[in-house]
Amino acid sequence: MVQYTYRFEKILTIREQEKQQTEQAYKESVRSFEEVATKLYDLLKKKEDLITYQNDRLTVGSSINQIHHFATFIDSLERTISEVQQKVVQARAKMNWHEQKLLEKNLEIRKFEKIREKDFATFKNEQDRVEMLYLDELSSLMYTKKEVR
Repeated sequence: MVQYTYRFEKILTIREQEKQQTEQAYKESVRSFEEVATKLYDLLKKKEDLITYQNDRLTVGSSINQIHHFATFIDSLERTISEVQQKVVQARAKMNWHEQKLLEKNLEIRKFEKIREKDFATFKNEQDRVEMLYLDELSSLMYTKKEVR
């Protein structure tokens, strides 16, 4: 019996390697996004805590210098938050791009696997047909051999 070989096996192997690389890049982009998003969350939490503290201090009473210091610090914090928000947007876009590429690679691999399944089914049917022809020929020879006796 003939051994089955898939004609696109090397291409499929290369595509699977590309998929693995794309998957690694996607995981790295997710990690990067989570890192930046966590930093943004921490900054927002810090701003919220600072505003709460400032309001508590205003209730008790604080000097103009302290109020000015808190306002300057909050402004600085807001600029930092704005910068980090831009980084979050960029990281999210990068993550989404990598996710899209990963989906494309998965789809491409599935197409090659589907081709392989169909090709193997065709191969199997051809092998069955050849085997049936062989058995028919063998049967005919045996019948002819019995007739000759």
